[in-house]
Amino acid sequence: MKAIWQKLLTFVFVMVFTAVATAQTNDPLPSWNEGASKQAIVQFVEDVSTRDGSGFIPSSERIAVFDNDGTLWAEQPLYFQLMFAIDRVKTLAPMHPEWQEQQPFKAVLEDDLETVFSGGEETLLELIVTTHAGNTTEEFDQIVRDWLATAKHPQTKRLYTEMVYQPMLELLEYLRANDFKTYIASAGGIEFMRVFSEEVYNVPPEQVIGSSIKTQLELHDDKPVLVRLPEIDFIDDKADKPVGINQYIGRRPIAAFGNSDGDLQMLQWTTAGNGARLAGIVHHTDGDREWAYDRSSSIGRLDKALDEAQSEGWTIIDMKKDWKHIFPFSNK
Repeated sequence: MKAIWQKLLTFVFVMVFTAVATAQTNDPLPSWNEGASKQAIVQFVEDVSTRDGSGFIPSSERIAVFDNDGTLWAEQPLYFQLMFAIDRVKTLAPMHPEWQEQQPFKAVLEDDLETVFSGGEETLLELIVTTHAGNTTEEFDQIVRDWLATAKHPQTKRLYTEMVYQPMLELLEYLRANDFKTYIASAGGIEFMRVFSEEVYNVPPEQVIGSSIKTQLELHDDKPVLVRLPEIDFIDDKADKPVGINQYIGRRPIAAFGNSDGDLQMLQWTTAGNGARLAGIVHHTDGDREWAYDRSSSIGRLDKALDEAQSEGWTIIDMKKDWKHIFPFSNK
């Protein structure tokens, strides 16, 4: 009799363990804590992908767009592309002795970021344009690749491409597994992001929308090349985000994710469409595992968009509450 009970208990244990393991294996978002945010995402995906359901949307219309900085990877203490521009100033400085006395380059060379930021958006754009131009598209691609291969975050000492959010990587994969087409729509430079988007996010370069500088076709050694010019072409931010999405995609997304006021109009435009819609705001609330900031931050300010998310019932993803892990390396 005792042997029978032992076998029965063993059987029950194996069945329970198998059920738990299967549930964990089948969880498409294992780095997300159970809660309202995860539930809203899963329910939305099920609604739009269930063919006989009332919320079904054909796969051709399942478009999801994601901001990059602060949404797919970190953005503190500075936007990573700005860190790239700062490093480029220092690399190019020997060829520009005038920068020793010319602002904002003088401030960059003296590591005086307070002076750099005091010039506002115009100064930052000058840094970007100057350091990102004067080369072909192929040359710029290699410059960015070389930088990403060695440059490290000043605080974590990790490669910038390691500073991506594990829960968002899972979300991208989950959406694609349900026949969504995922796009990046960011104020970051389009050619900068295209270098790593496929390797890091599995988002091909043709599905990246971003800010750009002008290019022109030239013949170099009788070969046609695209040369990057020191002139702004398009800033993919705020009210121009929907413009960029429409130009590149030609469809209104049914899902959009951002983290700042720069994403507000993208979220508004997405949710204004017909049928099921999902808008998600990544709220940086975890000062221990990442950074805690929102309304008063000069980087990734989240103020008006947070108010609208609350009033419109958008999904606010609380980083501290909703994410078990933040970065891939934090899983280990």
